[in-house]
Amino acid sequence: MIEIPKKEPLNIVPFIDIMLVLLAMVLSISTFIARGEIEVDLPKSETAGAAAADKPRLVSVDSAGALHLDGEKLDPAALEAFIESVPREQRIVLRIDRNARFEHFIGVVDLLKKHRHENFAIAAEKVNAASR
Repeated sequence: MIEIPKKEPLNIVPFIDIMLVLLAMVLSISTFIARGEIEVDLPKSETAGAAAADKPRLVSVDSAGALHLDGEKLDPAALEAFIESVPREQRIVLRIDRNARFEHFIGVVDLLKKHRHENFAIAAEKVNAASR
């Protein structure tokens, strides 16, 4: 007697999980492309000032800890190479998302100090004292 193997039903749950992750990635990237900037939720400060008149270089850290230089994503080694090569007179503005881990902030500041680049500012969103 010949046994016919039973057909197992196709498990599509892992496929759905993968598709949801891909959808989330596409939506995140499309938001960035539509806006043209990295979304960084700056911390609030009463004494925050406007950036200087010269064209500063912008180093951003998003809430996930990803590094960006003037809107382009890069890894820590590339950021260090940039900081090492940029003149010390060049102003660098740090935009760190308030939900980013503190260690990401410290990592960027350590790179600046390591290469003796002290011409940097930390961006914050200005709030009115009356709205507190």
